[in-house]
Amino acid sequence: MTSSVEFFDKQFQRQVVSGEIELNPFERAALSHLRGRVLDFGCGLGALAVAAARRGCSVLALDASPTAIEHLRQVATRDALSLEVQEVDLRNYRLEEDFDTIVSIGLLMFFDCPTALRQLAQLQSRVRPGGTAVLNVLIEGTTYLDMFDPRGYCLFAREELRKQFAGWDVLSCDYQDFPAPGNQIKSFVTLIARKL
Repeated sequence: MTSSVEFFDKQFQRQVVSGEIELNPFERAALSHLRGRVLDFGCGLGALAVAAARRGCSVLALDASPTAIEHLRQVATRDALSLEVQEVDLRNYRLEEDFDTIVSIGLLMFFDCPTALRQLAQLQSRVRPGGTAVLNVLIEGTTYLDMFDPRGYCLFAREELRKQFAGWDVLSCDYQDFPAPGNQIKSFVTLIARKL
């Protein structure tokens, strides 16, 4: 049985070798909202964390993939970026500080639903007033499940993420479907919200 961390670690190994490291569409949507102290929770190979650091942000980048973290550490050192990188178990990670911007793209759905909602609440609590959260998850309607650990994952209901941000200023909430292998679909929601 392959876990989602193992699945992505192998993918990241291929990307590092091929040099295919660029911002995905969800990360590009987040760019204009990055400011101050930034947390990239589930940074993967770190394209967004690097972009934030190059824009003058102080960044904490966290991921469970050894390949991703080693690659990002090398980039941060080589380019002398204000970028702290840690390999951690994101299911149970406890944040110790607040941030101006928190980004979590394509991560929470890989946790079982209670864990995903607990970590979402923690992320929300660590955004400073006036700060921004950028979240991206797969939602119900997704039929491509090959990358999920069968022991637990969470496809959010279509409006669930928006409901979790009641009381915030929701700047955008975009739904997108992408084709996947075997005529399957990946359905995403990307929400950007400012804490009041």
